[in-house]
Amino acid sequence: MTAHDPPCTASRQLTGLDADHDGHSLRADRMVSLLTAGDPLADAAVAELDLLGPQAWRALDTGLRHGVAGLDGRSPEAVGALLRHLETTPARIDPLLLHRGDVVSLSVPPLWFSLCSITSALAHTYASPAVAQLLTRTGGSADMATHRLVETWVWARQIIRPGGLLRGGPGYVATVQLRLRHARMRATALKDWDTGVRGMPIGRLDLTRTWLGFTLFAFRALSAVGIDITPDEERRLYQYWSYVAHLLGIDESLCEDATDHDGARLLQERLDALMSAPDENSRALTAAMIDAQARAMAAAPGAVLSEEQLRAITRSVLRQTFGDEQGDRLGVTVPPPTDLMPLVGSLNREARYWQTYSPASAGAARRRALTGPEPEPITAVIPGAAAQRPRRTAGHSGLSAA
Repeated sequence: MTAHDPPCTASRQLTGLDADHDGHSLRADRMVSLLTAGDPLADAAVAELDLLGPQAWRALDTGLRHGVAGLDGRSPEAVGALLRHLETTPARIDPLLLHRGDVVSLSVPPLWFSLCSITSALAHTYASPAVAQLLTRTGGSADMATHRLVETWVWARQIIRPGGLLRGGPGYVATVQLRLRHARMRATALKDWDTGVRGMPIGRLDLTRTWLGFTLFAFRALSAVGIDITPDEERRLYQYWSYVAHLLGIDESLCEDATDHDGARLLQERLDALMSAPDENSRALTAAMIDAQARAMAAAPGAVLSEEQLRAITRSVLRQTFGDEQGDRLGVTVPPPTDLMPLVGSLNREARYWQTYSPASAGAARRRALTGPEPEPITAVIPGAAAQRPRRTAGHSGLSAA
């Protein structure tokens, strides 16, 4: 399927995909309709901010930091509607979760969070030709690569920190600002944009791809270096990021079934049925990002890997994350053979085992190997402990200088 296929063709292909998995063919028409869907609340707010100027900006800033109630009903209409939507927390979100932050992502050492999570999320975003073309318009790929890396890293760290997504928190404010920046880019691009061929610039489906970049693909990349998570951690990860999706304005129906990696993979398959293959802009952005990442990490204080080693690891991670076919489409060349990746994986797995080691859990693992699973009351007294060795949760690698 290409972007030149008519919507009816996309609908037929996607309907078949849904029927194979869960029979919910109505989702096909919904997905196709979102090809040209923007973000009405954010789009209207940006238009109002431009029209009313400082008055609307002050109301927005006050509402983001102190809540819409503090405006005493004096907020401009579109800004007020956006703020009320933001403060309508989905029922599935546990407030305690927001106080704790994204503990799964926070447990990943900064070196691997940057090299795996950030690069894979950006590469997945760049794989959309529509997004890649729009980003190429806003600045040369080489010039903007470092800026986008830093900006993305700062945003991601703000939203995963404890309390970062509470109203007025740094992640909450930064995410809404990102949503409004997308709306402004969308309004500018639409002046000469063919939505019939490429869909809406930075529309609902593109935002969903970004969301999957920081969940499914980030942790697929981390797995490539030996950092895996348990099923319970998967569920906590997706519950936390479902609130990020709410703040970004992603259609709730898109992510409601993506409660773990399996659900996220199904969502990605539906998106792939509607998206075109990466193009020359995608490849240029990805290549510039890889080079910028390797340079920055090699120059960081305490770095133990050279720029060329970091570039090779990044390419290897991306090839394993996206597969050889998509890796070729993104222009991610096959790195030369090296023993570095097996060493990295071994160090990370061993480090994580000792990070979560306790005599009780080790004893339970030995008994399990001899007699099978233990009764639930025994394992329940070891919160979060795995029943086998090594337990795969994020931890520190001997290669991490952070």
